[in-house]
Amino acid sequence: MADISLAPNKPQPDVSLGSGLEVGFSADLGTGTDPAAAVIVTRGARKHYGAIRAVDGVDLAVLPGELFGLIGHNGAGKSTLFKMMLGLIPATAGEIRIGGALVTGANFRAVRRTVGYLPENVVLYDNLTGLETLHFFSRLKGVSPRESGAALERVGLADAAKRRVREYSKGMRQRLGFAQALLGNPRILFLDEPTTGLDPEAIRGFYAILRQLKSEGVTMVITSHILAEIQERVDRLAIMTAGKVQAIGTVQALREQMDLPLRFTVRVAAEDFAAVRAALGHLPVSAIEASGEHVTVHCQREAKMAVIEALARLDGRVLDLTVREPSLEDVFFGFSD
Repeated sequence: MADISLAPNKPQPDVSLGSGLEVGFSADLGTGTDPAAAVIVTRGARKHYGAIRAVDGVDLAVLPGELFGLIGHNGAGKSTLFKMMLGLIPATAGEIRIGGALVTGANFRAVRRTVGYLPENVVLYDNLTGLETLHFFSRLKGVSPRESGAALERVGLADAAKRRVREYSKGMRQRLGFAQALLGNPRILFLDEPTTGLDPEAIRGFYAILRQLKSEGVTMVITSHILAEIQERVDRLAIMTAGKVQAIGTVQALREQMDLPLRFTVRVAAEDFAAVRAALGHLPVSAIEASGEHVTVHCQREAKMAVIEALARLDGRVLDLTVREPSLEDVFFGFSD
């Protein structure tokens, strides 16, 4: 795994290519957007193992400075696609360009020096210290070993720099793997399940680093099974199923495309339940359920403001109100089922 330096970060519209459903964008990179602006482009990428189609015609485009999510069930093809984009395994068919260079071309070796990669399963040498581990990777990447201390500091492992890796917890190993991905100040990062084994504080620290990297124009592609974790953090995401991309877009655009119902939770006194039902009875709500002090109302997005206005007319009988958007998990199952 080496690391590489690409296009400067410029504000870009939320656009991309998708072999499935591109939500909110045209079939190319978007009106007025130059396809050459994309840092990562795959067109018809396929990887077959006999009859198994691990990756089956994936089209993607990731723009400079974007934090792009890739989600899917186990076996959906995410890790295989990562390895194809890194040039670690050859594609059966299709084209993949990173920083404008074909991964199969002679120029890709130079590009890889600006790419960082954190694999899903980090394998490290137990007999080395954390600092020695980064010295080892810095030599492989052709960067100064002097970067190692700063990388350990950045991921919160400075105090464990001289401890053997065999003494590291799973979370510490994961952070050490992240530190090696940051060596050489990469302009592109591929992060495969990067928060595996991290505790909540370490997860918060990890995403703080990603925010800083994003502000520096680093382009990042991240996979995660913890959908709630990335829901509010990615710029856009792609949903993969059985080797194919089913949908691409912002979380909000995907919510609207699926047209999943909103959920209102209304707190009222028990004697006012009937008033809530009466106020909403003429509206296109799919369900009204009462439990304790709360009434739960499900409605489609287009009825949202009408529901709020009807509740506002209850003359102060509404004690509290929350509106829950469909979660990324709801959206994911909607597209993948």
